Amino acid sequence: MAVPWRRYVAIGDSLTEGIADFDASGEAVGWADRLAQLLANRAGEPVQYANLAIRGRLLKPILDEQVAPALALQPDLVSLWGGGNDVLRPDADPDALAAAIEEAVAGFRATGADVLVGLGFDPKDSPVVSLTRKRVAIYNMNLVSVCTRHGAHVVNTWGLRSLHDWRMWHDDRLHLNSLGHARVAQAALVGLGLEPDTPDWDEPLPPAPAMSSRERRDWNIVWAREHLAPWVGRRIRRTSSGDGRSAKQPTYRDVLPGH
Repeated sequence: MAVPWRRYVAIGDSLTEGIADFDASGEAVGWADRLAQLLANRAGEPVQYANLAIRGRLLKPILDEQVAPALALQPDLVSLWGGGNDVLRPDADPDALAAAIEEAVAGFRATGADVLVGLGFDPKDSPVVSLTRKRVAIYNMNLVSVCTRHGAHVVNTWGLRSLHDWRMWHDDRLHLNSLGHARVAQAALVGLGLEPDTPDWDEPLPPAPAMSSRERRDWNIVWAREHLAPWVGRRIRRTSSGDGRSAKQPTYRDVLPGH
């Protein structure tokens, strides 16, 4: 399949901003940056790319703050990934979240742009986030239905086998590391109907050495102290890691093939 897109805009939260996937200079990269590069490589010519994502955003602020600027850039491809921070909350309504996504998808599709929607990850292996699994599953099924109705594409991260390996994740267990973001970029290619770089792109890593019960306990204690407790503290204070931050890449930049 030829690559028809030359103006790609990504909107979302920390996942799309690329938190925990850093280049040599310490700048966040992420799956969307990687996808832009893959599209340019496949097209054999520059792709204009903007990334409006801001870490920590709930879905409503994502849509309120990022959809209009995205439309103003007149993209031919938009990725829309949000709601992950919402479903962490016990009072989240996955039906209402999907309805809000549908309105945005319909608006982009009305301009002729193709839309790529990301699904939530399967949290079954997380000792705390697994409590959200039913909400995430309902949200995902709603999103698939939205995409079917509007002819949008899906990044099926729920089904990525490789992401059930903690070696694909940052130490906080909420953000992907560089390995994980690279796998999601391949999933995005597949979601767009393009061939992945290799046929084994979603094969799990070789098995890791098994942890002893003490090692696993210590690993969980460190995670709870260094990552879970600060996250809970922000929820209590009603603050966000994205407070005061602006869009990562608010205007187009040229992504050149071969880089």
